[in-house]
Amino acid sequence: MKIPFNKPYLSGDEASYIAEAVQSGKISGDGIFTKKCHSFFEDKYGFKKVLLTTSCTDALEMAAMLIDVQPGDEVIVPSFTFVSTANAFVLRGAKIVFVDSCQDQPNMDADKIEALITSKTKAIVPMHYAGFACDMNKIMAIANKYNLFVIEDAAQAIDNYFEGKVLGSFGHLSAFSFHETKNVISGEGGMLVINDEQFIGRAEIVREKGTNRSAFFRGEIDKYGWVDMGSSFLPSDIIAAFLYAQLENLDIIQRKRKLIWKYYSDQLQTLADAGFFTLPIVPPGSENNAHMYYMVCNNLEERTALTSHLKEMDIHAVFHYLPLHSSLFYVEKHDGRILSNCDFFSDRLLRLPFFFELSTEMQQQVVNGISSFYNAKLK
Repeated sequence: MKIPFNKPYLSGDEASYIAEAVQSGKISGDGIFTKKCHSFFEDKYGFKKVLLTTSCTDALEMAAMLIDVQPGDEVIVPSFTFVSTANAFVLRGAKIVFVDSCQDQPNMDADKIEALITSKTKAIVPMHYAGFACDMNKIMAIANKYNLFVIEDAAQAIDNYFEGKVLGSFGHLSAFSFHETKNVISGEGGMLVINDEQFIGRAEIVREKGTNRSAFFRGEIDKYGWVDMGSSFLPSDIIAAFLYAQLENLDIIQRKRKLIWKYYSDQLQTLADAGFFTLPIVPPGSENNAHMYYMVCNNLEERTALTSHLKEMDIHAVFHYLPLHSSLFYVEKHDGRILSNCDFFSDRLLRLPFFFELSTEMQQQVVNGISSFYNAKLK
């Protein structure tokens, strides 16, 4: 049986909701399903204001514009993250100051942030890797001490909490992803969460090409025009219709994904206890939204061999980020600090197949593949 790394899940109502959106006569942005999605997040999680975007990348770029990042500003970002986390601020002229991962898990090490702050620091951008929470109490305390903005990259963190408070609600702004690899999806898609009221009005303008078009459609003004910088960040209502079908099934999706996560953890624990690899650590204070399941091999060569072994068994497991601080684009701009924990996870972390329709039989095939690799090493 061939096992892919990911398979998009369809709840069953996506097509009918898309048809409903089309029949409504408005399939551009901010139609009936966009409003339904906005209400869902604001009501369920208490976010002050949410705006669907065409991607999490666009939500991050909006955030950079809203906090008015200028050339020469410094933004503290993890090196172990997707390029969008940093690129959104590079586009505004910022200098990226990379912070290392924790020793025992890939999230940014909050204890290493304060030493990186200078008079030019504008913001801290924690990314909740695998949906697990960064230490938001420490990060917010540092930000408040130095009067810095916090923008949460919550691309992987939907429906997860830190000490009982939902992720995405700590920072001044936060960004979520609905890419097809995420827990709930719309193919491509994202969302900006606005927790600081000072940004609500301007966020609508930035999202609508720098115009006050949203206020016009609400009847608050009699005509709209170009009032600020911006771009076209709002998605079609067809995308929102797809997403809303997913959101209606969020609890079902999350229950199933947590069972998948637990099965991997239970079945691989014996090999982990024997020292062959380590398993994910849920950080203190964080809950688990079962975004992904990964293992950390003992070295790069072993991970490469294991990946090839699984591929031969028709199992698609994949590594994750190459460190941004040593990337071709940024290596000469980086300040030269060695980020050993980031490099450690980049060389050793392997993500296992994980999707809603992954059956127990398929999971056992993955486990058997991993077991056969390490058992062969013992012979």
